[in-house]
Amino acid sequence: MNKKNKLKYYKFLNSLPKKLNKLYFSKLKGKFKLKNKSKNKSGFDPVTNIDRAFEFFLRSEILKFFPNDGIVGEEFGERKTKNGFSWILDPIDGTRSFIINSPTWSNLISVNYKNEPILGLVNFPMLKKYYITGADQSSYLVENNKFKKLRVAKPTSFNNTKMAGSFFGWLPLKKQIKINKLVDLMRFPCSDALSYCQLCEGKLDAVIQCSNRIWDIHCMIPLIKNAGGQINTWKNKDPRLAGNIVASSNIKTHKQLLKMLKPVA
Repeated sequence: MNKKNKLKYYKFLNSLPKKLNKLYFSKLKGKFKLKNKSKNKSGFDPVTNIDRAFEFFLRSEILKFFPNDGIVGEEFGERKTKNGFSWILDPIDGTRSFIINSPTWSNLISVNYKNEPILGLVNFPMLKKYYITGADQSSYLVENNKFKKLRVAKPTSFNNTKMAGSFFGWLPLKKQIKINKLVDLMRFPCSDALSYCQLCEGKLDAVIQCSNRIWDIHCMIPLIKNAGGQINTWKNKDPRLAGNIVASSNIKTHKQLLKMLKPVA
């Protein structure tokens, strides 16, 4: 992607939080209807009309300005790209948080060029802030129209690592026992996409999550890397593959975590 194109996409991406927040607070808040889309009778995979409204709005806005771009969204599937550019959308990351009125849910948006995540946006309407990758290979937290450049924390001793993780509903207890030393180090809550953002801010040293989909993780890849962090699958593969993800603030911690995850990777 050349600089001119990157700047154009960045400016559009940076305009979205204001539009999304206006849509939510003026038209959508308090009007959600819940549906369980799990094919497993005992499963719970919630979706709401608000998820779909957000994605419909984003698709409409994107195609107004970028009619040849592809779109992959959690709720409405894939539209093929005609020019190599694609948008990866998770209209509400943390739907479970959303339906119990927890403020940690967000809108996730990634701009990909030839399948490579180039720009990312994580918008938190209820927290009144968003995280975005700039056109200058940096990542930023934006609050009250002020941009704060993000940098991961400096290395610390492994036993003092501030680690957030969530295996709930995904990794069976039998497997968790195989990595009990690692589980014991997870001393901080995992709050959907917010945890990855806190890693970029230097508030956490590591985040471990299960069963991420591409729309959960693609926007995080440039956000974390531009802030100086590491991100891979548990098998040390390209994070674009999604699935089980580990992210950390430095390569030494990252290698140690990958080693400890081997029994369940």
